[in-house]
Amino acid sequence: MEYLVLNNGIKMPMEGIGTFLLSPDEAEQSVLNALKTGYRLIDTANAYVNEKAVGRAIKKSGITREDIFLETKIWPSFYEQEDAIEKTLERLDTDYIDLLLIHQPAGNYIAGYRLMEKYYKEGKIKAIGLSNFNKEQIQEILDICEVEPAILQTEVHPYNQEKELKEFLDKYGIAIQAWYPLGHGDKTLLEEPVFNKLAKKYKKSTAQIILRWHIQNGTIVIPGSKNPDHIRDNFYLFDFSLTDEEMSEINSLNQDKRYYTSTPELLDSYVKMVPPVDEQK
Repeated sequence: MEYLVLNNGIKMPMEGIGTFLLSPDEAEQSVLNALKTGYRLIDTANAYVNEKAVGRAIKKSGITREDIFLETKIWPSFYEQEDAIEKTLERLDTDYIDLLLIHQPAGNYIAGYRLMEKYYKEGKIKAIGLSNFNKEQIQEILDICEVEPAILQTEVHPYNQEKELKEFLDKYGIAIQAWYPLGHGDKTLLEEPVFNKLAKKYKKSTAQIILRWHIQNGTIVIPGSKNPDHIRDNFYLFDFSLTDEEMSEINSLNQDKRYYTSTPELLDSYVKMVPPVDEQK
């Protein structure tokens, strides 16, 4: 495993398991499989409605809590609830969260950020960050924050490399974390000739080549899967390195192509949507 030191000195694994779109049963089993394989970073969210399952998997794994980097996200409809983070801790059955993010730039996200800062100062959160924020929205947070964000989680993959955004984040030491690191499973991306060529050279899958490219670019990845074979294969990224020329070849694939596009209407709908967190198994 390789690690990245965040701007507040916290060490974070470069790869983890994502639990987006996984049912509680699927999330519990996937996290158990991932921890058994060697993963130590787990990503979940209020909106995934599987935090309790993630907490159970951590307990069942037998791995010391301090050896696991647990990340979750607050949903917009909870930003103004003073007990939102306390309830998140209860669902995860943990005394602290390693990284907590504002999930969407919707509603009163300033109130949500202030709440995260409060819990950060109390030591119940080790690092805080943002998810799906653009440059202007990040700057708004930087202009008012007492604790700078350590992470931006957003859509990054070879077709959408966010080079300008990364340059901006680098000025503040904000690390970037990719969801959809494999381009939402786009076969066109996965079957790019360069990936097929490098897969044969290194005896890896095209997915492993793409994930390795991310890591060498300093991007933290959280590929999600409920397939034990994929979970295992996605972890074996640290026994080879791409050359500078190969990295450049992949860098040239950028198309600024996104699979998720935010709109004001969509963000408004997020504020009104209340995930059934109290009903989860």
